[in-house]
Order: sequence, then structure tokens, then C-alpha cells
Amino acid sequence: MPPTLVSQGAAGIASAVAENVQYQGRKTARQGSEQRRQAILDAAMRVVVRDGVRGVRHRAVAAEAQVPLSATTYYFKDIEDLLTDTFAQYVARSADYMAKLWATTEGVLRELIARGDGSLAARARLADEIAQMTADYVSRQLLNRRDFLIAEQAFRQEALLCPRLAELVCAHEQILLHGARQMLEVIGSPQPEQDALVLTAIIEQMEYQGLLRQADTPDDGQMLAILSRYLHLVLAAG
Repeated sequence: MPPTLVSQGAAGIASAVAENVQYQGRKTARQGSEQRRQAILDAAMRVVVRDGVRGVRHRAVAAEAQVPLSATTYYFKDIEDLLTDTFAQYVARSADYMAKLWATTEGVLRELIARGDGSLAARARLADEIAQMTADYVSRQLLNRRDFLIAEQAFRQEALLCPRLAELVCAHEQILLHGARQMLEVIGSPQPEQDALVLTAIIEQMEYQGLLRQADTPDDGQMLAILSRYLHLVLAAG
């Protein structure tokens, strides 16, 4: 598959997820009402980051959003609707972010591949370059989107008990898996589907460990070493 089509496919999947996210709460027609609804969802996300999913209650979210309690119960009949729509908004925004990321990554991948001649040494350089790109991505996530990662972990756990959240978690997973699979296919993985499952698991574990450490800076050296070893194995680059 040509690199351009591959990247468009990855970005397209992310865009499709963003466009097809279904919200459970009361629909709004007026701009002001929609802004208030989004403010409530943003407040609920902040409560999740600070207090966990179990801290999300109508009264707590209303106080965080600085709106009357009646506003939260108007838009969301119960806590499950509020939680589901909070994560739905996160998934939609994350999908938009990933669509832009894959669209810009395509050009970088094409340039890296064009430099090589297919030799063992060229494949080794490519593995190192992709490992550095991936490590940089994880570092940026931990430094710039830490609160979102914390919320994501909280919703993943809650999804074990809530089928509606589980559907959203699976949709979010598909964005990451499809993008990783397309990237690995472009760079020459013989088994991109299986390799994407492993690479995604590695990235998610790195993010989780980075959150646990609560350090100002992630352990870039260890991340890079692990990713480099894995990608060398994928590309049989020694």
C-alpha cells in the first residue's frame, strides 16, 4: 500500500471516530446551551483527574463548573450519562488530535524511507529514527497531556463495569491500533497487525509507568532503548 494512502487511512479512521461519537445526554439546539453543556463536561473531566471517576457527582461537577445543580441534572439524567459523555468528548478530541498527527507523520515517514537503500544498515537507521519519534511522542504526552492520560486510565478502569464506556474505550483503542499498524506497514513490518498490538501495549505501559513516577521529566533513555530494541526486531535490523 502506498505511504500516502496508508497515512490517509490512519487519519481517516481517527476522523471517522471523531465524527461518529454518540452522546447520551440531552441534545442542545442553542449555542449558549451547548457551551454550558461542554463546560459541564470539561468540569467533570477535571473532577475525574483530581478525584477519580467515583468523585463525579452532580453536585461536585456543578460546583466545579460554577453552574446551578439543576443544570447538570437537566443535561444528564444520571451519573452514567455524565461519565459516558465526558469520555465521549475526550475520545472525539483525541481522535481529532490523532488525525492531525497521522496526517503530518506521513510526510516524515516518506522522507525517512526515501533515504534508505534497503540494506541492513539502512533498516537499522530507520528503526532508530522511528524509535526516537515514538519516544518523543510518549514524552510529549507525559509532559503536555498528563491530565488527559490520568483521566484516560480512570475511564479504562471504569469501563470494566460500564458497557457504554467500554464501547468508547474500544473505539479509542482502534484509533491507536490502526495508526500504529499503518505506520508499521509503511516502514516494512512483515506482520503489521500483530506488531501494532505489541507496540501499542508498549506505549500504553510507558505512559502508565510515567504517570506512576510523577516525575517532571519521563525516563527518555529507557524508553528509547526499549523502543529501539523492539523496532530493530520488527525490521530484522540486527
